[in-house]
Amino acid sequence: MRVLDVAAVAAWSAACVRSLEVLRPAINGINVYPVADSDTGSNLLHTMTGARDALAAAEPSGVAEALTVLAKGAVAAARGNSGVIISQVVRGIADWAADGGDLDGAGLAAALAHADRIATGAVSRPVAGTMLTVLHVVAAAVQEDTRPLAEVAATVAAAAAAALEETPKQLPALAKAGVVDAGGRGLVAVLDALAGVISGTVTQPERELTTTVEAPAAAEPAPYAWEVMYLLDGVEEARLPALRKELSGFGDSVTVAGDGSGSHAVHVHCADIGAAIEAGLELGRPRRIRVEPLLTPMPIEPGGGLDRSVVAVVHGGGLAELLRAEGVAVLAVPDGGKPGVEDMIGLFNEAAGRHVTVLPGGLDLTAAADAAAGHAMAGDREVVVIPCTSPVQVLAALAVHDEGRRVNDDVVAMAEAAAATRRGEVRIAGEESLTWVGRAQSGDVIGLVDDEVVLIEPAPASETNLVAAAMSVLNRMLTLGGELVTVLSGAGAPPGVTAELAEQLRLEHPEVELTSYASGQAGAVLLMGVE
Repeated sequence: MRVLDVAAVAAWSAACVRSLEVLRPAINGINVYPVADSDTGSNLLHTMTGARDALAAAEPSGVAEALTVLAKGAVAAARGNSGVIISQVVRGIADWAADGGDLDGAGLAAALAHADRIATGAVSRPVAGTMLTVLHVVAAAVQEDTRPLAEVAATVAAAAAAALEETPKQLPALAKAGVVDAGGRGLVAVLDALAGVISGTVTQPERELTTTVEAPAAAEPAPYAWEVMYLLDGVEEARLPALRKELSGFGDSVTVAGDGSGSHAVHVHCADIGAAIEAGLELGRPRRIRVEPLLTPMPIEPGGGLDRSVVAVVHGGGLAELLRAEGVAVLAVPDGGKPGVEDMIGLFNEAAGRHVTVLPGGLDLTAAADAAAGHAMAGDREVVVIPCTSPVQVLAALAVHDEGRRVNDDVVAMAEAAAATRRGEVRIAGEESLTWVGRAQSGDVIGLVDDEVVLIEPAPASETNLVAAAMSVLNRMLTLGGELVTVLSGAGAPPGVTAELAEQLRLEHPEVELTSYASGQAGAVLLMGVE
């Protein structure tokens, strides 16, 4: 097949339904994120069945119209996060085809790139390790690819399968359960079906997946929240960001996805059904309202240890990546920003488990974590927030974390480690100010210990001045003792300042061990902790 045509689109939709019918039980069985409610396979099947039936009832005049009908059918029938996202994959391909391009190899590559943008834009809080990640990898794998259609489709299917296998490394909830992402598995089935239609080698997928997880038998729990979905007509595109923001204040898993002709599928997990529907009423005409109970998240323990997790919320991309490399679910908040309810509840879901310990890297982040810990959307999770006023305290707490201990003992150990870590900072003054140790001018280097200004080095903020200020701060903290110094360099730190500081510390305090990392934070040039 050189170019995708109407018959191929119809065959693709039918092949998707056949594959998802076979895979539905297995996909449901690995559904642990964002809620372990075992319905992702069912939701994907319902969505694609609606899309197939809509196309079967139409008489499209061309491939662009066929894809548009398929997309509208998918949006109208979409269920759950996964259903909404897969509808946007179809819509993205349809939108690209509607502009008049042929869906040959290069066309399919470009259409998938557009689908990636559309699907990601529909989700309020994209999360790594989900079907959006799989889609992004696929789009990148065939970017500007000009090979024949069959070769591009084969690459798409192979890239999707490879990306799916990486999802447990990107999302702690999946790693703890020992499964791949359920929505991503469904997307792989859809893309496999497309490649099979194009190559003429459609095969029946295997029912079994590598690993399935079943929740332990238990009495039916009461719902802790609700999945609210409806189609919204008559809303202006410019008002959709406000709708997403309002829904994000109620709960998580917010998606607002259009069908390209004015109708939008709205989805949210929340505790206030009325408020979610009223948000739509203020902007347009909700219809086909559907509400399903969300049951209290249960620990799923194929290998044990899934009932507890430690998560962190910090400023700075570099610090977030450092923590993720340690297997910690992390919410990276832009400097100066404050996480909302959806952000925090989403973080709890990424971690999974009944017991969640939160390590926030600042006073503002601690307040946001405290607010989310008592939110109805937290369900009956036991959420404990360990107050931290600096990210160096987050690192100190994680250093003593031990999953082998009892939960309460582990929380106490982390809290004690955080509280015992003395904090120092080196900043560059942004304006003139009066401090306890004198007047600071804009551009001066300021040293702080536990948020109190203890020294001022006159401008300019050279590497020499920064190291001198940092050593003065460390010397003050080390007078009370200490064995380990942790230094986090900020976004504005000169490249060689941490190496020079390490050398100076070795000369003055050879008994002290130093570790340093790039945090990427704005504000402080250096953050220092002494343990």
